[in-house]
Amino acid sequence: MSGRPDWLVDGRDWPNRAASRFVKAAGFRWHVQVAGQGPVLLLAHGTGAATHSWRGLLPLLARRFTVVAPDLPGHGFTEMPAGARLSLPLMARALTELTAALGLPAALVAGHSAGAAILARMTLDGGIAPRAVIGLNAALLPFEGFAGQVFSPVARLLAGLPVVPWIFARRAAERRVVERLLQDTGSTLDPQGVEFYARLIRRPHHVAAALGMMAHWDLHPLLRDLRRLKPPLVLLVGGADRTVPPADARRLRAILPNLRLVPLPGLGHLAHEEQPERVATLIAGIAEELGLASLVRA
Repeated sequence: MSGRPDWLVDGRDWPNRAASRFVKAAGFRWHVQVAGQGPVLLLAHGTGAATHSWRGLLPLLARRFTVVAPDLPGHGFTEMPAGARLSLPLMARALTELTAALGLPAALVAGHSAGAAILARMTLDGGIAPRAVIGLNAALLPFEGFAGQVFSPVARLLAGLPVVPWIFARRAAERRVVERLLQDTGSTLDPQGVEFYARLIRRPHHVAAALGMMAHWDLHPLLRDLRRLKPPLVLLVGGADRTVPPADARRLRAILPNLRLVPLPGLGHLAHEEQPERVATLIAGIAEELGLASLVRA
């Protein structure tokens, strides 16, 4: 099996495939989906995912927005930058260059998990100027205490061993392994949702990108800078999230008094895949509150 996801094989029935295009930006080739019309909404998926994670949400949002949804560097069908460490600043700069190449400045942005950190960094650095930053179970806080001392060094060790992604991908050939990984997020996905994750996790290059992000991810500078984020920050928080505990959002609100929290009781880390209609309605409501009402009404 090839180490890289194959568009002709793995992407043969990719969700929202008609919206897919391949674009050169930041020195490498991206897979990005663009659909709908209206104000531009930029979506950024989380670590280890790809555009498939928006399979239910993207068509709903495309009724009201021009939705731009890329596979992040090294993930899905987007190439890995040559010799690059997948740090937060690098990912933010690369995605900024992609949005510039597309010529679609974002009026609103929404990121899942680590994707929210990327969008916040882009906004803080002036790469984009959205009316608001929406986080879907956003991973914005660094690991503290013992976990912080152990997690990054272990991730760097694993990312530095070329054989690790191949071993992990081989284990993922067993569907139950993928199902267990997803269940550990606190979310329950349908069989199709599990299948798309399984396809990617069976590809070592995709696994390597996820490990590379975890190995080089440092959220301390972002946390310091969030106080000067100008657009509103709105977090949709799954009450059953086992990956980013809901308590993290409450800790952030203690630091950022203007932060808005929207609870999603009973939903896990992949809340946008569990109930895309609910999340789409919330995003449209936020857009209307920001004065985009005349543009987003169906």
